[in-house]
Amino acid sequence: MLLKKERKLENLPMTKEGFTKLQEELERMKRVDRAQAIQALNEAAAHGDLTDNADYRVAKERRDYIDNRIKELDDKLARARVIEAKDLTTDRVLFGCTVLLGDAESDRQVKYKIVGADEANIPNGRISVNSPVAKALIGHRIGEVVQVVVPSGKKEYEILKISAE
Repeated sequence: MLLKKERKLENLPMTKEGFTKLQEELERMKRVDRAQAIQALNEAAAHGDLTDNADYRVAKERRDYIDNRIKELDDKLARARVIEAKDLTTDRVLFGCTVLLGDAESDRQVKYKIVGADEANIPNGRISVNSPVAKALIGHRIGEVVQVVVPSGKKEYEILKISAE
């Protein structure tokens, strides 16, 4: 008898806002986008010969994209581990916290919130927990200087403030 190897599914940390956003996208894709894609596919199929039907190919690709995205969102939501900022301690850098950093080279300050990969938005100060900066900061405390290897080289940041915003 063959035993099926069990694969441990990795949890995906995300904020409550990120979880809600993915839920909303999934619902829209299931209720609106997929129905529109199927309607477009049926209309294109009604035009006859499918081998030379560009509208049919485009509609089919759109439906396949939506189906794949629905599967991806279902998987992410099933593996989600929602972490709320109000539950965080601020004695060290953790997922979900906001960190004020001092750049040792430029005397400039930067503020980042450490979020899930799907929530990252660097211009808005939201960095992925998987980014080099977040990985280097996790576990460190106020006053510590952290070296981060980034594409442009090494950077040093001093942790000035940690908050649960």
